[in-house]
Amino acid sequence: MPREFRRRLIWIPIVHTEADLGNMAESVRNLYVRKMGRAKWAKHVADIDRLWREIRAKIKVMHLDYSKVRLYQDGLPDCGHEEQIVRGLARAGSQNHQLLADLMEKGATIMGTESLGLLLKEYNLAHEALVASDRRESPEAAARRGALSKAILEKRDRHIGARIAETLQPGETGLAFLGALHSLAGRLPPDIEIIR
Repeated sequence: MPREFRRRLIWIPIVHTEADLGNMAESVRNLYVRKMGRAKWAKHVADIDRLWREIRAKIKVMHLDYSKVRLYQDGLPDCGHEEQIVRGLARAGSQNHQLLADLMEKGATIMGTESLGLLLKEYNLAHEALVASDRRESPEAAARRGALSKAILEKRDRHIGARIAETLQPGETGLAFLGALHSLAGRLPPDIEIIR
């Protein structure tokens, strides 16, 4: 007997743009250029730009009823200021957030998706990693940071799954814009159909 789904989640794997990185953008760009070269950075930026054009085109042909769409965004805290954050990042040039703002204009509802505390922990860890890339670091220290990063990502994914489960209502469609390292496997109730 086929399973009956009452809610639908379209999981859209994303790659963050330079504008999404905020204060760390310049450090990330410099590290990338130092390790891979300017030509590879330019190709990386062009590839991400192409990806966002493709995502936008695929969403357009879905012909969604936006009044029944909830938007879940990797890195967007559940804080009461979600719309201002999205619009600010859209103005700063984030294609991801420009798309979210366009979908909101069509009637979709933006949802705070992540735990602010976990995001701050991950930000601090990422900052430490960038600092460590400029100095010699023991393999043990790098391994500890890697394990901690993995544990934080696991907690973030559990929080994201719980947030979707509690806010996505019957008859609605969620669009989840999540980086490739995220996983919602086993973190959503069985009445949510997941489409990747």
